[in-house]
Amino acid sequence: MPVSPYIARLRRHVGHDMLMLYGVSGVVTDDAGRVLLARRGDNGRWSVPAGTVDPGEQPADALVREVREETGVDVAIVRLAGVATHPVLYTNGDACEYLNVWFRCRAVGGEPTADGDESLAVAWFTVDALPELDEWARLRIGTALDEGAPPWYAAPGQRHPALCHPDNL
Repeated sequence: MPVSPYIARLRRHVGHDMLMLYGVSGVVTDDAGRVLLARRGDNGRWSVPAGTVDPGEQPADALVREVREETGVDVAIVRLAGVATHPVLYTNGDACEYLNVWFRCRAVGGEPTADGDESLAVAWFTVDALPELDEWARLRIGTALDEGAPPWYAAPGQRHPALCHPDNL
């Protein structure tokens, strides 16, 4: 589903102005350690599966639903990997600030299949052969795959993921 009815109703009131939304994303790995990525329908870029949390829905439930809808893959959540806010300006002019919670997940079923709307392609990638990714996807993958690390968050006063990444602290 491209835009939830809830967000569509909000947009009728605020137009393109900033909306604060809750989002989830998943760093999904298979038994070989490959990472599942989807080519986004809105901007054509590769990214981890992601989406918004519907009213009354828990983030973990939203993540399982979004990964299934966008990629055809069923997942089990392994752990909470991080939380951060990030801005998004869509090509239609809609502005959002997402509070994103991301999880480390493992694939437990299904077949990688693009939905043709939110995802144009879905594929497994080895960590050393990832396609070009934005800084937010790289941050989520890096922190989720850091075995034994606590959930990641930006330290007080930090905003940009490149500045927040543990390698730069």
